[in-house]
This record gives sequence, structure tokens and C-alpha cells, in this order.
Amino acid sequence: MRIPSFNKPDRKPRVLAWPTMRFDMRVLALLAVLSLSATSAFAAEEPSGCDKFKWPIERERAALTAPDRARLASGAEQAALPATAITLGLVAPQEAKLPTPPERAPKDGTFAGFTSIKAAKAGLYTISLSSGAWVDVVQDGHFLKPVAFSGATDCDGIRKTMKYELSAQPFTLQISGAKDNSLSIAILPAQ
Repeated sequence: MRIPSFNKPDRKPRVLAWPTMRFDMRVLALLAVLSLSATSAFAAEEPSGCDKFKWPIERERAALTAPDRARLASGAEQAALPATAITLGLVAPQEAKLPTPPERAPKDGTFAGFTSIKAAKAGLYTISLSSGAWVDVVQDGHFLKPVAFSGATDCDGIRKTMKYELSAQPFTLQISGAKDNSLSIAILPAQ
């Protein structure tokens, strides 16, 4: 009678490889789930309060809450940057007829709109919103990326502010994903 040999190199690794691999895959899957939950929880914790913005917002907040804001319908054309903040009327996304499809698709039940500004002096500007929404700044056929972004909840009159480097060309400011049918917008030279 022959006794089986356990020293064959192809038997032991094969037997040990499968349980080890299953264990490693379970550990990796668990780590991936924990990582995603931690990231989601971290993203949900937005700063709260007016003192949580990354730069002073008093001037923008004052403009967004001033009583002399011009009221504009979606699609309004402006000859130059407005001297005061504006309140832009918004409509359902399919009715807004945004000149360029937004970079982020709007959710159902939200509002959208746009305004075009024909002349702007080149420079760094803050674009601030009274409430949450997605902003697309389109100039010379391209989406501009903000140079800086800051936002906080629970600050009466302002929800977010972004800094954009604008050239001396016309641009379009598109709003989408807003929960209300109007919001205030301030476009001011950065300080």
C-alpha cells in the first residue's frame, strides 16, 4: 500500500490558496464598504453658520439681502455686470432652455434658469447664491471652473460663494438644481 505524500508542491498551495483568497476578498470588500460609508458621512457634514465660510462674506451677504435687487426672468440679457445683486426667476429644467446642457443633470422637481452678460471687465469675481443650486459659468463656449469655492448651511441670505476668473468677453450664468423657483445672485469683483 502506498501512503499519499503531502510534500507534492501542487497540492498544498492549491488547498491553502482558495480559503486565503476568499478571506482576502471578504476583507477587501468590507474595507471598501467602510471607506464608502465614511466618505458619505464626511460629505454630509457640511459646515454650518456664517463664520464657516473660507473668506469674509459680509459684502456678498449684504448684496444678496438688499431690498433693491433687480428681478430678472430666466433668459434675461444684461448689457453689463449688474451694480446690485439680482433675483433670477427659475422654471422647470425642460422649460429653462439653458444655452448649454448643465455639467450636472438636474434632479426632478428642481428649477433652472440663466442670464447672459454681454460685457464684463476681466478679473476675479465672486459669484454668490442665496440658496443651494448648481452653477455653470459658460464663457467663449467653455465651462469655467471656479478658482475657489465656499459654502455653509444656516447662514441667512447666503448659501455658497465661488470665485471665477473672467475674461473681458460675454458670459452666461446658468443655474440648475435649485429647490425654489427664484434665487438671488451677486456677481462682485473679488477683494
